[in-house]
Amino acid sequence: MTRLWNEPSAFADEMIDGFVAANGRYVRRVQGGVARSTVSPAGQVAVVIGGGSGHYPAFGGLVGPGLAHGAAMGNLFASPSTQQIQAVAKAAEGGGGVFFSYGNYAGDVLNFDAAQERLRAEGIACETVAVTDDIFSASPAEKHKRRGIAGDLTVFRAAAAAAEAGYDLAEVTRVARLANERTRSFGVAFTGCTLPGAEQPLFSVPEGRMAIGLGIHGEPGIDETDIPTADGLAELLVEKLLEELPDGVDTAQGARVVPVLNGLGSLKYEELFVVYRRVAQLLEQAGIEIVDPHVGEYCTSFDMAGVSLTLFWLDDELAGLWETPVDTPAYRRGSVAPQSLRDAAGDPDALDAGAASEVPPTDDDSHAAAATVVAVVETIAETIDTHVDELGRLDSIAGDGDHGIGMQRGSHAALDAARAAYAAGAGAGTVLERAADGWSDKAGGTSGALWGVILSSVAGALGDTGRPSRAAVATGVAAGRAGVMAYGKAEVGDKTLVDALVPFSATLTAQIEGGARLADAWRVAADATTQAALATADLLPRMGRARTHGQNSVGTPDPGAVSLALIVTAVADLLATTERN
Repeated sequence: MTRLWNEPSAFADEMIDGFVAANGRYVRRVQGGVARSTVSPAGQVAVVIGGGSGHYPAFGGLVGPGLAHGAAMGNLFASPSTQQIQAVAKAAEGGGGVFFSYGNYAGDVLNFDAAQERLRAEGIACETVAVTDDIFSASPAEKHKRRGIAGDLTVFRAAAAAAEAGYDLAEVTRVARLANERTRSFGVAFTGCTLPGAEQPLFSVPEGRMAIGLGIHGEPGIDETDIPTADGLAELLVEKLLEELPDGVDTAQGARVVPVLNGLGSLKYEELFVVYRRVAQLLEQAGIEIVDPHVGEYCTSFDMAGVSLTLFWLDDELAGLWETPVDTPAYRRGSVAPQSLRDAAGDPDALDAGAASEVPPTDDDSHAAAATVVAVVETIAETIDTHVDELGRLDSIAGDGDHGIGMQRGSHAALDAARAAYAAGAGAGTVLERAADGWSDKAGGTSGALWGVILSSVAGALGDTGRPSRAAVATGVAAGRAGVMAYGKAEVGDKTLVDALVPFSATLTAQIEGGARLADAWRVAADATTQAALATADLLPRMGRARTHGQNSVGTPDPGAVSLALIVTAVADLLATTERN
């Protein structure tokens, strides 16, 4: 288990601070993560990687000459926020555009895509390749739905080598796609991992058993079997990976492969070497040429006892790029020429702890309504605090167990931002907009992005002049519902937040159009939301991390839908009191 922390909620930030303090020759602290502390050639494509913290050396440990230019580092097992990714990209960009790469998880896709849109609007060229190497997470026919696990390394390194060689953004993207198509991974776990401050691991495996098809965020395996011998495990890993060769690979024609045997956190290197001994034998017996084998920790999951095997199938171009020297805090290959450090004086990319921006003008009615907005956000934070453990438990059944923690981080950041904006004299719309931005930035992940959309949509309808009408509230909620569905691509029946949000919005609008007071309309809508959230227990998930573990979640409601139901029910109680007074 993870034993050393101060405040669990501060663990990721304190970890990054310590990592930078220990590796100043490679990285500097910037908003949202780290960027190279060395000077990169002007006009070189900036390779920006990222994901949740808890996977060291991914992602910050791979920043340095020959590899990434920057890493957006989210909270534990949660994708970095849109704001974090945008800030890291701007710190790393040097005139050649930005190439993004990350593991193919819903929250990462949402936030990296949003950051890419913002950067393009600023005139910065961007392209993206999400890593999809985990063969057990989707069929070959749906390779685009697969997760990214330890194969991140091969795609990141190929893209970075292309950038180092002077390829332009389109060519770096082409190389990354080629590397992704030629990377396959498969993993197993013997125990789950425990987040800092948690009393129980995110999942458990019966004594003497092994979970097959693990994720790197504490997701349980997709199947389970008895633990084999080390040789038996090697045979299982190699057999599964050789069953699915990438297009253009023919082992009878002298195929070349880079094997990466990756420990997930608790297996000892000696154990990995025993397994690799048999992996090498099997590959050689199959007539495959082994190039630059990797055995160690490249993408971990805190203290998970597990191992994955990645096979990166080379062609002539990839083989040449693979020889590019790399020098990063956690990964080194070849000899990199001496690098010049950036001048840190007056660095515009350094962390900005300055005062919040000025608030737009408002009037007395809107500022008075802003007090209610603050009270609503306080109620949301209190509700999540009360139910944080239960939300985490629901999420751990087929997800990664961090929903409660993420919602708690987000709601408290929203509350801090709302209070600060109100104290500065802001109107209702600005107070809620600042809360939305704080939530999405600090929570990260899918829930952070979607709650940012919901609150921001309602904020736009409230505005900063006059007292908001009942119709404006319903309009804002409907806009939030539309935004979430467009942003996250989920529909009713996918077993997500949408299954509860759609009936909440529809019922609220119908009640208000029928003449009901806001408090009464909200109560009826909250009741409909609770029923809809409970009904998700019968659904098979079709979106998000739970998708690959679908059957495991049947009988358990979706945590995103449940958290929405809890929140709108608590807000109904608050509105009833507010309208009486």
